[in-house]
Amino acid sequence: MPAPLTDTHCHLQLEQFQEDLPEVVEAARSAGVERILTLGIDAESSRHGVQIAGQFPEVFAAVGIHPTDVKEDWQMQSEQIREMAQNHPKVVAIGEIGLDLYWKDVPLKQQLPVLEAMLQLAEDLNLPVVIHNREAQEEMQEFFRAHGIRSLRGVMHSFAGSIADAEFYLERGMYFSFTGVITFKNFKQQEVVRYVPLNRLLLETDAPFLAPVPFRGKRNQPAYVRYIAEKHAELRGISEEEVRQVTSANARELFGW
Repeated sequence: MPAPLTDTHCHLQLEQFQEDLPEVVEAARSAGVERILTLGIDAESSRHGVQIAGQFPEVFAAVGIHPTDVKEDWQMQSEQIREMAQNHPKVVAIGEIGLDLYWKDVPLKQQLPVLEAMLQLAEDLNLPVVIHNREAQEEMQEFFRAHGIRSLRGVMHSFAGSIADAEFYLERGMYFSFTGVITFKNFKQQEVVRYVPLNRLLLETDAPFLAPVPFRGKRNQPAYVRYIAEKHAELRGISEEEVRQVTSANARELFGW
């Protein structure tokens, strides 16, 4: 029997899974997915994720405020997120948090204090973080430098930076995950994927988004994480079994499940 798989990043609480969530989880189970982490983007979705984690043994939750979902009441939401993280044993991380300069709906100056507060919450509760960083490589690294962050327990999710960017976070002890984009024919950053050491790699789908080939353009789901594992094995010239074993061990080490 193949080693189990782990999907360290998806959003089971979104409406795309409203009609068939039990079937989606069962499909993942049948595909050998042993652990699934569903991530919140604000207090409401975080609460929903915690509820889902309570329904399914293999599902765990991360709670946080996504940079494009920062609202005026973010401080109140932050207190609600703190309460969830403190009181629910299946909350294993603070996330999805970070910076996003792609959508431009929330100015950087509004994102920065939220990221700082979420990182402080993670430190207070001794939880790892899941960081979103879209088109904000320079800004994120400046944030790290300005706050003296030389070590951080967490993962750079859906990593899309350069080798130099990867080195910056590797020096701080972080993990990396890549979505189904790595299976696309037009993907041009294979060398960055290979550069990340296997012992710092996690698997993720980011479902329902970014489904890998052969499901590109369709709804993504945790069961499809195996196609991402296959691609990592191909890019590294190693067996898929080794990818499965090491990435699942990495996830256990980071999230403590």
